[in-house]
Amino acid sequence: MTYVVTENCIKCKFTDCVEVCPVDCFYEGENFLVIHPDECIDCGVCEPECPADAIRPDTEPDLEDWLEINTKFAEIWPNITIKIEQLGDAEEFDGKPGKLALLSEKPGKGD
Repeated sequence: MTYVVTENCIKCKFTDCVEVCPVDCFYEGENFLVIHPDECIDCGVCEPECPADAIRPDTEPDLEDWLEINTKFAEIWPNITIKIEQLGDAEEFDGKPGKLALLSEKPGKGD
């Protein structure tokens, strides 16, 4: 098992989760974060720290695409180890559905 960052992180990018991660397995893109599944130790301390409720264990249903997205982008994005300011319009986008479609480069299948 690993934890994955899901759609609600997009356009929010809260980093409370980064601050508590004991193994520094978060990676930062322009609009959201991902977790490197091979580095995550499945401790779960990040999940309750996310204000956007965007972190889930990969054992939950329908997260295969998000596991793929996290895996892909953790290999190419820089590691983040300290808390930074969330995106300026994070409060507006928190909980908004369909955020994956808002990205200019849509991660996932076919990339």
